Amino acid sequence: MQVLAAMSGGVDSAVAAARAVDAGHEVTGVHLALSFAPAAARTGSRGCCTLEDVHDARRAADLLGIPFYVWDLAERFQADVVEDFVATYAAGDTPNPCLRCNERIKFSAVLARSRALGFEALCTGHYARMVDGVLHRSADPDKDQSYVLGSLTGDQLSGAMFPLGGSRKTDVRAEAARRGLAVAEKPDSYDVCFIADGDTAGYLQTRLGNAPGDIVDAASGAVVGSHSGAYGYTVGQRRGLRLARPAPDGRPRYVLDVSPVDRRVTVGPREALAVRAIAGSRPVFPRGGPVPDRGYLAQMRAHGEPLRCRAQLAGSHLEVALEAPAFGVARGQAIVIYDDDAVLGAATISGTA
Repeated sequence: MQVLAAMSGGVDSAVAAARAVDAGHEVTGVHLALSFAPAAARTGSRGCCTLEDVHDARRAADLLGIPFYVWDLAERFQADVVEDFVATYAAGDTPNPCLRCNERIKFSAVLARSRALGFEALCTGHYARMVDGVLHRSADPDKDQSYVLGSLTGDQLSGAMFPLGGSRKTDVRAEAARRGLAVAEKPDSYDVCFIADGDTAGYLQTRLGNAPGDIVDAASGAVVGSHSGAYGYTVGQRRGLRLARPAPDGRPRYVLDVSPVDRRVTVGPREALAVRAIAGSRPVFPRGGPVPDRGYLAQMRAHGEPLRCRAQLAGSHLEVALEAPAFGVARGQAIVIYDDDAVLGAATISGTA
């Protein structure tokens, strides 16, 4: 089978490509250039798509003896991921750029181009499993990435190959070392890949400017602090609030709501974050929607705890009732519905109650 292997320059994608070669496929490696001005090197575990990553991916491809190319998708990435990220925060919601990148870049732009070139599958280093055409959790619960793949359509999943789904990360690194891959001990990237220093609030301020407003206590309505931009806050946030007035009971406050219209950030106690009902927009359910009288699992963060729920589609929205309360659920994030360890579908969180 003709397989295109997306090679980021990290250990996971290198071993995934190697396994595709071992399986007898005709593999071609491709590195996605997603930055208009890539840095020369990574900063520890932060950032990606640097010139260092390009060289690491090329060296891995050379060792495997496969052709290697670099595809420039910086303009598409800027429009579909970066601008979406900024606009979502500006609207008072919390985006998930990794999910958007998978949905709109890797399994849309890249998959479409690969099919046009005659490739039959797109191989990536994601920790997830395809079983009879259905997306499942990986064997390594600590590295499972099915959540950030949860919004993929059936057509997108039909072209996906995840060779690492049955492995644990420690075994993947050991295999990379045995194969002589120089990236065997390369640190994983984390946080937002296009914000190399990890300062999301600072990045947003350069894009959106100063927009000062009040931080208000939900119970009393009193102003307890100020901020330079409501876009720098997300529901459930506790750290970095810099409140001028502590709570009367001395307990920590959390962000309960972000309102960009009046530039108000509302804070309160943790129990005020509890929600039992979630509404989702833009639902994607490749195998049909959930059955209302059946129990499922709902996950609201990439590595969040799955919660028992009931779910149903209501027109163009997903309605989810949780059996136990969830805390810190932010609009703009994904809610992924699982049937045991199989992904049933996903939606973008649009409201909670």
